Amino acid sequence: MKTNKPAEQAQKANAQVKSGNVKTVKKMDILDHLEKIFQNCQEVGNGMDEYLLKEKQSINYVTKKLSISPMQALLFAHFLAKSDDNSIQISEIASTVGCSQIRILKCMNDIDILEKKKLIRCSRNGRHITYRVPYEVSNSLRKSNKFISQENSKLSNEKFFTILEQLLDERRDDELTFDDMADELQNLIDLNMHLEFCRVIKGYKLDNDDLVLLLCFCHLYYNNNDDNIGIYDLNFLHENKVKIKEIKKSLSIGSHYLIEKKLVEYNNDNGLIDNESWKLSDRAKKELLSDMCLNIKLNYKKNLILFDDIKPKKMFYNSRETKEIETLSSLLSEENYMKIQVRLDGRGMRKGFACLFSGGPGTGKTETAYQIARETKRNIMMVDLSQIKSCWVGESEKKIKEVFNTYRHAVDNSEIAPILLFNEADGIIGKRKEFNSTSRAVDQMENTIQNIILQEMETLSGIMIATTNLTQNMDSAFERRFLYKIIFDRPSIESRNGIWNALIPDLPKEQAEELSCKFDLSGGQIENIARKIEVDAIIQGENLAMDTLLQYCKDEVNNSFNEKTKKIGFV
Repeated sequence: MKTNKPAEQAQKANAQVKSGNVKTVKKMDILDHLEKIFQNCQEVGNGMDEYLLKEKQSINYVTKKLSISPMQALLFAHFLAKSDDNSIQISEIASTVGCSQIRILKCMNDIDILEKKKLIRCSRNGRHITYRVPYEVSNSLRKSNKFISQENSKLSNEKFFTILEQLLDERRDDELTFDDMADELQNLIDLNMHLEFCRVIKGYKLDNDDLVLLLCFCHLYYNNNDDNIGIYDLNFLHENKVKIKEIKKSLSIGSHYLIEKKLVEYNNDNGLIDNESWKLSDRAKKELLSDMCLNIKLNYKKNLILFDDIKPKKMFYNSRETKEIETLSSLLSEENYMKIQVRLDGRGMRKGFACLFSGGPGTGKTETAYQIARETKRNIMMVDLSQIKSCWVGESEKKIKEVFNTYRHAVDNSEIAPILLFNEADGIIGKRKEFNSTSRAVDQMENTIQNIILQEMETLSGIMIATTNLTQNMDSAFERRFLYKIIFDRPSIESRNGIWNALIPDLPKEQAEELSCKFDLSGGQIENIARKIEVDAIIQGENLAMDTLLQYCKDEVNNSFNEKTKKIGFV
């Protein structure tokens, strides 16, 4: 009697599945295959071609999904495996595979094809060539099992300017040469002639240099609301530094084609032309951007501290600080401030007030800025430098420009000019760094931020206050730009006595004097002690005890990490 073995085997398999004795095999997706290629290709040495034949199943799957060759699939698997690093070098790939760098160099044509397909990005910064896998590629592979390069046609205005910004950022990161970027931008315009912006700018018949420059101005205005553009905003456009110098010179003397055609113009401060600062002309904005609902969000109220929300606080200073602070408060009263503005403007002088408050922690720098704002009825626009510097390289520079653009808007649209407050500005007024081939991108970013702030201080129309604990390493360029500099020393015995009495009114006079003489504490430290006493009274119901005060004072002294600040004078 014949048996039907296939049927029996099938029944047996079904029974095993029903009983749970057989594990179902998960279907592999493209990331699984790429991982398998990478793991199995470790240390294959120069036998890469033989390996491609052995790992046929995964190689074929990837080549079909991405329309690339087997060798390109192998290389891409290695790039993707290191995609957490934005600076993958060819030597690293050679090391991982275990072959010579010469063997990998023979694959450069395949790597170039991966770049053209936008599966990887290449940064050519001088002699250093590095690669990365863009997030949109890895994300697309994770979601859809394949990657299709986006078609940049039939875009909305908003999407067009998003792509424009991406292309400029790729040039900024040296992932596109100037010529490649210009070609991409020309193609972007040609694919979107349904947009009025593209039709008008195409009608100007600009060469590549002028087109790219005008598009950069449009991007800065549309995406960043930037109407104060300096050469530092344009340095990235060309890899050829001589070309950048030529652009700067022609813009400065007014011979540039975009200025002659009235598409770009100088900025000015109440009639005084600044030939180092430019913006899109009114004509360009009208012809290129008038049909758009510009997404310019001037959220200057977001970080605004209203003067009438600031609680009055009695401040205690040494005699010198008292005189200097009273002088500055008087200057910033609206009546005197307006007189000074008119006088300086008439003499052709800069009208901005830049003030530096320096001194150790707890000496009252920030609170003094608050109290001056309250007394002069000026709102405060607070700048959070930690958030700005925590952004990606390239984004930080945009953020600091946005701060000043927003502040200009606030000055222009407020009856009384607000105060722009850079609290704890130690990290931005230090000496600028010199660079070489080993310099970090973060250091370059910080230098760029400093240069932007220095330029903005030159054209400041309003009031800027920066507070800092350290001035030993302050860049001389900043020191020159601060018109008023006040040093906050630690309080004298007399001042400390006043602080003790103000913060703890129940403290007997002789005990306040004893604490003032015995402990060299700052106002902030005394306030900490006063708060602890209040907490003790609430939680434990304890009465004010001298022993407790003495212990709290000792704790503050022992836990203090203050350093003496270097005096820089008062102008």
